[in-house]
Amino acid sequence: MALKYIDLFSGCGGLSLGLEQAGFELVLAVEKSDMAAETFYHNFIKRLHGEDEWQSYCSKPIEDQAVSKLVVNELRAVLDSDQIMTDLVSQEVDLVAGGPPCQGFSMAGRRNPDDIRNQLPWQFLEMVERVSPKAVIMENVVGMSRRFEKHGKDSPFEQIQQILRETGKGYIVQPVLLNAMHFGVPQHRPRIMILALRADIAKQQNMQDSTSVWKSDFDDPALDTIMKKPELAPEGTHFGDNILTVRDALWDIRSKGYWLNNTNENYQIPENSYADHMRNDVSWMPTKIAQVNRKNALTNHNLRNHASHIQQRFRIYQILQRYDVPAKVMGIPVDIELSEEQKHSLLDVKLSSVSFPCKAPDGKLVARSLKGLKKHIFDLHTKKHSQRPLRDNQPSPTVLSLPDDFVHPYEARTLTVREMARFQSFPDTFEFRAKETTGGLKRRTEVPQYTQVGNAVPPKMAHSVGIKISQILTRFKLHYKQSHHI
Repeated sequence: MALKYIDLFSGCGGLSLGLEQAGFELVLAVEKSDMAAETFYHNFIKRLHGEDEWQSYCSKPIEDQAVSKLVVNELRAVLDSDQIMTDLVSQEVDLVAGGPPCQGFSMAGRRNPDDIRNQLPWQFLEMVERVSPKAVIMENVVGMSRRFEKHGKDSPFEQIQQILRETGKGYIVQPVLLNAMHFGVPQHRPRIMILALRADIAKQQNMQDSTSVWKSDFDDPALDTIMKKPELAPEGTHFGDNILTVRDALWDIRSKGYWLNNTNENYQIPENSYADHMRNDVSWMPTKIAQVNRKNALTNHNLRNHASHIQQRFRIYQILQRYDVPAKVMGIPVDIELSEEQKHSLLDVKLSSVSFPCKAPDGKLVARSLKGLKKHIFDLHTKKHSQRPLRDNQPSPTVLSLPDDFVHPYEARTLTVREMARFQSFPDTFEFRAKETTGGLKRRTEVPQYTQVGNAVPPKMAHSVGIKISQILTRFKLHYKQSHHI
């Protein structure tokens, strides 16, 4: 019998996808954003064929939505529904999982402990108390574990652990700091999690509570780790030369779609099969919506429309990176503290390692000489240095919600939704819905495709966590059956 789970603040479904692959079966997902929920519904509940169909679903009472296993509303509305909560309690849920919105915890935010967004973790814990699941997964950004020093309060991370220990029958708790790249994800993405097991199950299996954070780095065979590995911690599998890279993720995708010609010496096929698996994996798909006769077409791969001068700037970034020249040299032409002569002299020094003529990775000639490259820098100067070309021999930096952060390693453009999804370990068969991006004040309320990808838990990391919990709960259920002669 499959293990039953609830996914709170489910987003587009990265955590659910990993849990499904680990053998869990969805009881209920709750997501406030109709844009992120549309993607979840399309992939886990039923394929959508028109906007009207989705709007019709969103207009239903939440009790009717719950029957279909996805509620598009605030978690508070679910907790206040006697009908839904009675049904959830009756199902003896095995796992409550989710990642409460992290803006209030993020080190980049104001870090006010009274931020209304910080109330959401307590709603999560209310669900745990009322449903009494056998296990709990709570995911968030690393900043959640920092103390609110300015306000003299413990971090939510510490508070939640203690409350879990005292909730219902009680839970043993294991805090972990996991980096997605240690679980077969081609991305450097550290995330903190709280993993918890109900006290009666932990006692039956002689498992102990812990206050020490287990880090996925500790699984590295090259390290001599003193700390004993907790039983709740998932198994890290990728370290050193086995860590997947941008090249592993993108080698088979180009601007026009799948690139399958391996005759170009610049693009030798990597030995690992990550891209092949991402391209062809349908094992995760619910039977009722599994695609039949799937076409060899790439979805969510729409290119941004870059002006020619922006493309040229991207090529310069790529060349600067090749020679380890900081991108901030693009700001030298507008440095008001420097004379024109000083600007040219400084660029001469900064660009001294560049060989000429220099070509961009797409084969375009950028400059025949230092003079020509400097002219481009003066013409295309910018104070914005957040954009950076991806290094194809390293994992991607942490994928965020803005599409313009990264420049493609081989082409003069930013990344598509599909390419970002590859860094997160979403298979190509997982289709993202709603509009691709948004801007201005709408960023506060809308969750378009790029944001859905950036906010998600990498499915492969979620799978590793799910496998570990599944093993423990399956062992418990087997022991229970044997001891009760069922």
